[in-house]
Amino acid sequence: MDRALLLLSLWALTGTVSLQASGSCPERLVGEERRRTCPRPCKADKDCGNKRQCLCDGQCGLSCVAPVWARNVAYVELVPGLYPPVKTQWLASSLPLTPFLPCLKCAASQGFTLPNGLDVTIRRCQGDRQWSGDEPNCTEAESPKPPAVQTCPLPEEVTNTFSIQGDAAVGTSIRYSCLSGADIVGSSENFCQDNQTWQYPHPICKSKCAASCTVCVCVCVSLCSHASLKVSSSRRWNKAVYCQPPREVEHGYVVAVQKIEYETGFDIHYLCKKNFLLDGPQKVTCLSNGSWSATPPYCRARCLIPAERSRVMINGVKRWPFDVTDAMVPHGENVAFYCKHPHKQCSFTAPQTCFDGKLQPPACYLEPTWLQYKLFPHRLVSEIEACKPSDDLEV
Repeated sequence: MDRALLLLSLWALTGTVSLQASGSCPERLVGEERRRTCPRPCKADKDCGNKRQCLCDGQCGLSCVAPVWARNVAYVELVPGLYPPVKTQWLASSLPLTPFLPCLKCAASQGFTLPNGLDVTIRRCQGDRQWSGDEPNCTEAESPKPPAVQTCPLPEEVTNTFSIQGDAAVGTSIRYSCLSGADIVGSSENFCQDNQTWQYPHPICKSKCAASCTVCVCVCVSLCSHASLKVSSSRRWNKAVYCQPPREVEHGYVVAVQKIEYETGFDIHYLCKKNFLLDGPQKVTCLSNGSWSATPPYCRARCLIPAERSRVMINGVKRWPFDVTDAMVPHGENVAFYCKHPHKQCSFTAPQTCFDGKLQPPACYLEPTWLQYKLFPHRLVSEIEACKPSDDLEV
């Protein structure tokens, strides 16, 4: 009876081992497999001696090795690192109880990394009783660099002129104060926008000079390049004169450097948008009395010709409105409409002028009907004989 139980136990153990050998040999795990010599290759236990079995031996494949039963354990092994050599640099834990091939899973602790940048490596017990791969040597991981802070530029002339309070980073504001103690002209606070530009132009400093002088020629030394004073015949400082920014032009552009104020002799140019006509001076100059040489111009709009089925006279030429570009004329253009004599079968012209998008037909003009235009085009008022100068046009 005891002999039968012993044979049954041996049969069960043999079946378990054969299952291990007959199964597919697992692929190589993460990490370099390193061994001195691979055991004899095999395909089944019968290819090996009595004390060895045909088991999968890592990269050596199925090999004749002595089985070792490993228990499920977890422990910490001290591996010296570059800095600092602490006990928690890597942890090792075995897989569950298996015949042969116990494995160690080595994971780097937080703040450390394994060679080649790996976080985890696997070491397998090989048939030569050696662990595969190299001893884990953890090194301290580099801390990621913080992203660069986006800022708005502060030119050297600004930092040399003002004391800046605050941060120039995007989404923050700064405050200016003149290093010379002078008064600030412009906004004393500025905001750095998302596109890394300032919300307002940088202000300027207006220096304070002495009220009078005792020599014929005086020079006022100023830390601010925008400030200037002159000596009058009474030997007193005359305050510098500036022009205020001119008004914006509707449908146009002001071509000039944007400033809080403009010095004497500064020129500003104007341009109009497409299809608008400049009405007024194209250039104005800042005068010594603090005013501009002329009032800003206007940008005038084109006019739609209020006729469809009658010809009109433009610049002495008789034209259909649909033959004119966009059926529109520029500001200031004269358009002559054809009117019928109240008593005679003749026509005369009544001119109207386009003014900033408005052009009204004269009271005597009647728009032909669609039937008149299609069936009797030769009878249209614009096509009949013109009245003679002697014809009385009064009703």
